[in-house]
Amino acid sequence: MKKGKKPTKREYELLKMHRLNPANWLIFKNLHNKLHIVHRETGTIREIRK
Repeated sequence: MKKGKKPTKREYELLKMHRLNPANWLIFKNLHNKLHIVHRETGTIREIRK
């Protein structure tokens, strides 16, 4: 799996909208309709819709 990257301002707002703490999540895949994220500490993977 790729390493996650720090979210951009737009992705940061999207994470907030989904009630996730942006400081704890990294972006590892950004598709046109989905965002694949990984938790910084636990390694939990999630997909959220844009």
